[in-house]
Amino acid sequence: IKFDKGDPRDPKNFSYARKWTITLICCAFGGITAAASSSYSISYESMMKDLNCTRLQATLGLSLYAIGFGIIPLISSSFSEECGRRPVYIMSSALFFLAQVMNALAPNIQTVVVSRALQGVFGSCGASMIGGTIADIWQPHERGLPMSLFAFTSLFSFGLGSAFGGLISASPHLGWRWVQWLHVMFTGTFVLCAIFVMSETRSSIVLARIAKDARKMTGDPRYRSSAEIDKPSMSSLIKTSCTRPLYLLFTEPIVQSFSLWCGFVWGIVYCLFESVTTEFQSVYNFSVGATGFVLFVGAIIGFVANMYQETLYRKHFLIKGQEARLYIPCVAAAVLPVSMFIYAWTVSPNIPWIAPLIGLTAFMSSTSVIYQVSFLYLADCYGPYASSAQAGQSLARNVMALMFPLFTQQMFAGMTYKWGLTLWALLSVVMAPTPWVLFFYGSKIRTRSKVSCKILEAEQQEWDGGATAVSSPTEEKSMQA
Repeated sequence: IKFDKGDPRDPKNFSYARKWTITLICCAFGGITAAASSSYSISYESMMKDLNCTRLQATLGLSLYAIGFGIIPLISSSFSEECGRRPVYIMSSALFFLAQVMNALAPNIQTVVVSRALQGVFGSCGASMIGGTIADIWQPHERGLPMSLFAFTSLFSFGLGSAFGGLISASPHLGWRWVQWLHVMFTGTFVLCAIFVMSETRSSIVLARIAKDARKMTGDPRYRSSAEIDKPSMSSLIKTSCTRPLYLLFTEPIVQSFSLWCGFVWGIVYCLFESVTTEFQSVYNFSVGATGFVLFVGAIIGFVANMYQETLYRKHFLIKGQEARLYIPCVAAAVLPVSMFIYAWTVSPNIPWIAPLIGLTAFMSSTSVIYQVSFLYLADCYGPYASSAQAGQSLARNVMALMFPLFTQQMFAGMTYKWGLTLWALLSVVMAPTPWVLFFYGSKIRTRSKVSCKILEAEQQEWDGGATAVSSPTEEKSMQA
């Protein structure tokens, strides 16, 4: 059983209205999970007073949430191979909803930490499929805008969650529990959308259902989809899902460099909400959440930059190939350390507040660009292995998000905020050449990679009318967010 050309049941042939509905619903879940992270960290003070806990205990809830997004998808993403995208979205969001209710009703910090760990586990199951869902329904040349929207929604919601979470938790009549109840409302709405509006987007699952209906109607057991032939076991799926991302992470220079660069930036983002923005608010006597507003303004600027990058990609792809994705990221790599230096050296009562806000906005704009390119560039470079490359990058990124908040308090206490941020800015200078090196030498690096050579051979076979696939049906399983 295969799709005919133009078959409306093929997810890639869905109408644009249907495609955008699915894309927006998925991006909404990415936004919900991102906002749940920043709004939690910005409401520490209210939680510490209410539950009589230490800041380190509260920080564990943030770190465990992040590590869930790095590790769990390596295991859980295989289930979309067996069950499809839609059931996993429903299950993931429903359990995420229950974990948020548990958090809102928590009588002590131990319950909060457990609920946050569960939120990371359940939220990551659905959020990790968003990139894969976009790839299911959009052709490669159409994915720029949907992927930009995905990156924008995540970072915009990260700032928005901080702004509204700070305002709610600072209210003497509301507090941190109402932050959680607000997330419960949004997640509950998403669960209903997933049930009543979301469509299945994984073509192998759709074909399997069509084949099942054909067997039922005709009584002929020979009707099969390609995914049902030599179907791997669940244990084989999980083994591949867990091992291939690690193999690419430890052996591929492109994956390694992007993982280190993106992980470092993502760790700083978490630290901004864990401690640095609190210092900014105390120096200028700003309301809690003001910096969150600035950060999602930066996300808007980053979104516009990503749209311009998409124009450059289409213009220069025939000449530069995959490296045409790196024009704006090269600029972002230079802006990032400059923005951090500006912020580190201008947070002072003697300097107008607009100066550090410019630094924060530039930082978030650069982060938005880097976040998106980490998906698109790896997808372009690794083709059928892209999901595993992105899974490895996501693992490294979220591990750093786990580690950074745990030591920042001690670092800033010993070095002060100015010199601690200066150290980070210097490290970002060291990493700034990453996209520049790949821009000029990325194609040469790929020629020395066994994985890339295998991909090139398969692409040549496709052009020659030969084999049509590199990887087994176990591959498209772990597109990360």
